[in-house]
Amino acid sequence: MPPLQDRFAAACRLAAEAGEIALRMRPPPGAAAGSLKGHQDWLSAADGAVERFLSDNLAVLFPEDGFQGEEGGIARGGALRWVVDPIDGTANYVRGRARFCVSLALLDDAQALIGVIAAPALGETFAAVLGAGATLNGAPIRAAETDALDRALVEIGYSARLPFAEPLALAERLQAAGAAPRMGGSGALGLADVACGRSDAYVERHINLWDVAAALAILREAGAACSPFLANGGAAKGNAILASAPALAEAISAISGIPLRP
Repeated sequence: MPPLQDRFAAACRLAAEAGEIALRMRPPPGAAAGSLKGHQDWLSAADGAVERFLSDNLAVLFPEDGFQGEEGGIARGGALRWVVDPIDGTANYVRGRARFCVSLALLDDAQALIGVIAAPALGETFAAVLGAGATLNGAPIRAAETDALDRALVEIGYSARLPFAEPLALAERLQAAGAAPRMGGSGALGLADVACGRSDAYVERHINLWDVAAALAILREAGAACSPFLANGGAAKGNAILASAPALAEAISAISGIPLRP
């Protein structure tokens, strides 16, 4: 079996190439250029093209590895599994906005071994491999040292799977505690912002594996606190997620109701 570093190098290269495909296919600003899978759940032509590109290339390079994509589900099994969100932030993407990314991760049963998040319109790539730290465009990153909620910026994720009243109520509780709530429309990039210290926390009551898989590796290697997403069947059915600057993790866990331990 090829070593982890070989897989990491391949993941960085393929994520960059996939990002270029997405960028070339990005619609111009204007009315949404895509179809709806559900309420405000967008699908673009680039989703399928990027996912096929990554699946086909990884099958050639690492035929023993499994593959799971947001659009195609589990295409093949293996002791290690690549997990792909071809376009995270699709609602932004179909309007020609820049806040979208390609998310590529390698998981075993217990953890994310590799994570690469490529945001081509922003010119940024977050990357991490087990035990080697996390980077943004090749430079090391760490979670923020913020230790007071009245200095904290907290991003809240939302999807139509839950009533909109829930994130609104969470935003009110965070604001009452002194934090500044935000919403950005990309779970993967919201989590990556925590890893590099741009945000102090990201909270979402339910999110799917492909949205967070790469970020789990990046957050861990950047020293961020993170709830146990993969516990209790999170890989199969999704889970809540809380990622935070370490000094704020307990406080935001109490406010959000998302536990930091299984």
